[in-house]
Amino acid sequence: MTGDESARLTLLALIEGNSRFWTGEVVRWGAESLVERINNSAYTDGKHGSDRIQEMAKKISTEKLVESLGEYHFITPSHELWPDSLEQLIAPPFGLIGRGNLHALGVIKRSISIVGSRNPTAYGSRVASEFASSMADRDYLVISGGALGIDSDAHRGALAADGATIAVLGGGVRNAYPASNTKLYEAISIDGLLISEVLPDVNALAHRFLIRNRLIAALGQGTVVVEAALRSGSIRTARDAGELFRPVMAVPGPITSPTSAGCHALINERKAELVTCADEIVQLIEPL
Repeated sequence: MTGDESARLTLLALIEGNSRFWTGEVVRWGAESLVERINNSAYTDGKHGSDRIQEMAKKISTEKLVESLGEYHFITPSHELWPDSLEQLIAPPFGLIGRGNLHALGVIKRSISIVGSRNPTAYGSRVASEFASSMADRDYLVISGGALGIDSDAHRGALAADGATIAVLGGGVRNAYPASNTKLYEAISIDGLLISEVLPDVNALAHRFLIRNRLIAALGQGTVVVEAALRSGSIRTARDAGELFRPVMAVPGPITSPTSAGCHALINERKAELVTCADEIVQLIEPL
């Protein structure tokens, strides 16, 4: 492991993702110099969690961090399979930890993110699965968040079509959350990949799901919201995709269904294109 990789692994252990300040410091100083500055208590104003970070740094062993990776992959922006699309984020991850087939990232230029409610209707589950299968049949990598509901339906749809899929997790890859999806995670890791910007044993907490949503948006050429409430993580992912100027698409549902209210709002506010089939998705992602 290079000095830069070791430093980035240390930063992953110290700093939560999506920090504009600390990302800026990496750009300014480089990962190795930044870790050295943290170890030397160079940040004295206490802002951006610097006091806590510097205190934590005193207890961290780089050797133990590397050991904690076990059989999992750790890649940084210098890796040949690092997705360039992540660099379009205001705060790209310091690195990514992956479980499974790392080469799934090799087809990232042809990808679609599918997200939605954790409590979908039967209609939403069917649409997510069929969309994912149809996109996988067209050799698209299907990206979602590994959660219950629409995420799981999208992953299963891709796998049913013998396609590749990536699950972007809100916690560590060793104890992927929720545990009820363990068999699904095992299936994904055969030809696809589980990825996270936290250490393998880090717990999945609510705020980390919101943080990881930007990665789902960045990894896909476009994002499809199948079902979502007016206020939900899926709407956050759609917003993140829009900020990256990626196509945002939404599936219409019954006007009486609360699980489609977020999709209808996106369409009505002209923040998403209405889609009803995979062909329409492809036309929006790859216009003639």
